[in-house]
Amino acid sequence: MTKYLVIVESPTKEKTLKKILGKDYTIKSSKGHLIDLPKTKLGIDIENNFQPEYVVIPKQRRVLKELKESIKGKEKVFLATDPDREGEAIAWHIAQKLNVKGVKNRVSFNEITEKAVSQSFKKPREINLNMIDSQKARRLLDRLVGYKISPLLWKKIGKKLSAGRVQSVTLRLICEREQEIAKFKIEEYWTINALFKKIEDENTEPFEAKLFSINSKKTTINNKEEATNICEEVKNHNIYVKNITNKKEFKNPYPAFATSTLQQEAYNKLNFPIKKAMLIAQQLYEGINLGSKGNTGLITYMRTDSVRVSDEAKSEAKKYIEKNYGKEFAKSSQNIKKGKNKAKKVNIQDAHESIRPTYVFNHPESIRKYLTNDQYKLYNLIWQRFIASRMKAAYLEKITIDIESGKYIFRASGSKILFKGYMILYGENSQYLDKLPDLKEEDKLKLLKIEANQSFTKPPARYTEASLVKKLEKEGIGRPSTYVPTISTLQYRTYVEKINKKFIPTELGITVNSFLVQYFSDIVNIAFTAKMEKQLDEIESNKKKWENTLKTFYKAFSSDLEKGNKAQKIKMPDIESDEICDKCGRKMLIKNGRFGKFLACSGFPICKNTKPFLDKIGVSCPEEDCSGEIIRKKTKKSRTFYGCSNYPKCSFVVWNKPINKKCPQCNHILVLSKNKKSGFYYKCSNSACDYKDFSKEHKK
Repeated sequence: MTKYLVIVESPTKEKTLKKILGKDYTIKSSKGHLIDLPKTKLGIDIENNFQPEYVVIPKQRRVLKELKESIKGKEKVFLATDPDREGEAIAWHIAQKLNVKGVKNRVSFNEITEKAVSQSFKKPREINLNMIDSQKARRLLDRLVGYKISPLLWKKIGKKLSAGRVQSVTLRLICEREQEIAKFKIEEYWTINALFKKIEDENTEPFEAKLFSINSKKTTINNKEEATNICEEVKNHNIYVKNITNKKEFKNPYPAFATSTLQQEAYNKLNFPIKKAMLIAQQLYEGINLGSKGNTGLITYMRTDSVRVSDEAKSEAKKYIEKNYGKEFAKSSQNIKKGKNKAKKVNIQDAHESIRPTYVFNHPESIRKYLTNDQYKLYNLIWQRFIASRMKAAYLEKITIDIESGKYIFRASGSKILFKGYMILYGENSQYLDKLPDLKEEDKLKLLKIEANQSFTKPPARYTEASLVKKLEKEGIGRPSTYVPTISTLQYRTYVEKINKKFIPTELGITVNSFLVQYFSDIVNIAFTAKMEKQLDEIESNKKKWENTLKTFYKAFSSDLEKGNKAQKIKMPDIESDEICDKCGRKMLIKNGRFGKFLACSGFPICKNTKPFLDKIGVSCPEEDCSGEIIRKKTKKSRTFYGCSNYPKCSFVVWNKPINKKCPQCNHILVLSKNKKSGFYYKCSNSACDYKDFSKEHKK
């Protein structure tokens, strides 16, 4: 029989830890929380100092029974749940239920490596009750908001709605961005670009410059006539180089990833939704089978606000860089670029390090055969970012050339890399090429071409997952580990839709947000939510008591609840559709339900006929002998795709939006696509056909 029992959260960790700890240890997982507040009621005794009522989660009863059996005959029980507030709370709950209180049995490690795990087991500690109190306060706050406001939404707007402390503020951000877009006034403006060449040297390459100022003032050109006149005037003047500015500067590497920056970079570079990025990161942290090496944790803990790096990891990275890139690339100083919003965080979880590889000599290519394609991509991103963060800054020269033509000044800018530094591994080098010819002041230039281009001001962009995460972090709303469930809930409740990767509030979402802003302005206030995060940090650092924080919160909250209860019921406006009820001949109405939109007869309650809502895009199904229409649909993960309304009789389906045009090469239907370089374009839906149409008619 083994001597010790180690309890972790995830079953995946069991193999990795067993390999490290050996035969004297039995590893069991709690599979998450064992106890929580009851689902069927509030579970908080408000009158008794907000004391929580904890119950065993029904589906976890069997797990708890197994853990109680496993503890028998063991010399000691170690609680090795995740090294954050949530993990600390789970450890405390397990200790209560297994009656292993009052002993130093809490072990936590930032990485699942032999050294980190062994050190933590040599020095187990007591459970941190301040962390427990902080997590308890967060859980109770979220329960109070959710269980008090949600029933009010059911009564005033409709069933199956929900509110949340972080969720509702996030909804407000998305709705306010939509309001900004609606109010935005598009204005016309023109830019003028010219192509110049040095007169005295015909071998010099031509270069482009843009109109910068008129009479030494930056001026907006508002119409075509004005732009045309400027182009003509420029042609009538002698043109020469007025001024050249050379500026040399260092460009520092970004720090290794924290949770939020990993989510953003994985989205922007790998096109990973943040939920997918965090799931894969957890797999890399808990351990991957590396053949003869067995299960090995590849990265440090993936939920962290810190960009700190241990001295040991710095030393290891320095050795790798010197060996593979040269001593001149290795960073010697200990400084690291800090996040812009560091000052807003009172007590970042600095016990954790940044997200980095556990062993830098596990090069992504050397272990690629053991990883899935997605695991490789994310590990490679984390590995490169960390190694780059320990490299020296890049050294750049930025060149600005001002060109005079009468009262008009054109400006050309370029830059080149003098020393690549970290950019040899991580970064876009293409924007730092030497694009300008060798010129000096007073050089005469020849105008080869000048043209005016019409443009229009653009409204603020709707949030993507990455930009929303960036905004939430900047404002101090929630924790990066909460962003995945927050965004998922907004989509599940149909408060927002994701179209072309952008979040758009639905009519239901706008209605709910308006109600919350009117009656619960504190709860959906950005500054208030950020302040609450600060208070939770202060509870962890023992500067505040959790009971006092809840008392202060509930005093204002209960007053808002009274006002909300007096509000009049809001009737969601019915939208008339083109569909006719096949039972009574009346018009069908588009309504919002728990699972999205549906059609209901306008004759309700006399006629109770309902139908699925088909989101038609005005394109007929291209399949032969099919009378169906193409409709917009969503996967279980809310990804948009397009299929035939006659499914399952017709199986036509594509990811990109089809249009009413056929491919001239193979006669398949064309679809709308987009890339960063060309913007929108048409391409053939047949993957075997390479037809693409980049004409301007669809650029809008």
